[in-house]
Amino acid sequence: MSRSHNQTGNGAGGTAVLRRAPLSRERVLRAAVVLADEAGIDSLSMRNLAQELGVAPMALYKHVANKEELLDGMVSVVVAEIDPPATGPDWKCGVRERVLSARRALLRHPWAPQVIESRTQAPPIVLDYMNSLIGMFLAGGLSADLTHHAMHALGSRMWGFTQEVFPTPAPPADPEMQAMMFREVAQRYPHIVTIATIGSHDDGTALGGGCDDQFEFEFALDVLLDGVERLHQRGWSSAGRAHS
Repeated sequence: MSRSHNQTGNGAGGTAVLRRAPLSRERVLRAAVVLADEAGIDSLSMRNLAQELGVAPMALYKHVANKEELLDGMVSVVVAEIDPPATGPDWKCGVRERVLSARRALLRHPWAPQVIESRTQAPPIVLDYMNSLIGMFLAGGLSADLTHHAMHALGSRMWGFTQEVFPTPAPPADPEMQAMMFREVAQRYPHIVTIATIGSHDDGTALGGGCDDQFEFEFALDVLLDGVERLHQRGWSSAGRAHS
């Protein structure tokens, strides 16, 4: 198996260190992160992890009760890579940088969004992160009411990722087939084609057709935070609003 290097100690040297170190919960979690980074989250099993660590599978259960606890711990390892909150009076800049730090951490671990979304209970470090993010809004003078709704609006974006509802499929490799497909799509969905062929492009991104994922993420984050700032300046409150 080929080894790549990252902050969790990947690479042949990193694996050797993991094998030599005494077995502990931290060693188990970091080895699981390495394995998921290299081979994908679907390849992770207690048996494969034990083999990676050079121990019997039963030895792992002294440190993690089951695979769900293992996944919780792996999320904690990733969240620990997020930069601490910045100090200063500019709450919007601070929140923005914290979220972008979370995005950088998750981009180092492509499996992490899937696992975060699958969690039924938040590990303490996840709650610490959310608590500190909320604290940044409140320290900036935003009301608890507006902060509540801002956190809902952020959603998974607070972790640095979003999910596209309908990603665009990759076009056929044959140029003639591509041209025919484009003509058919343009005829039936002209407005989609109009916006799909405008702006920066970066092939292979989650937005299909080649949008720049990082730019789109930051654009949406800025729109959201600018909107929250305007509501704060207006003294907005949800009191008295009808709920369906």
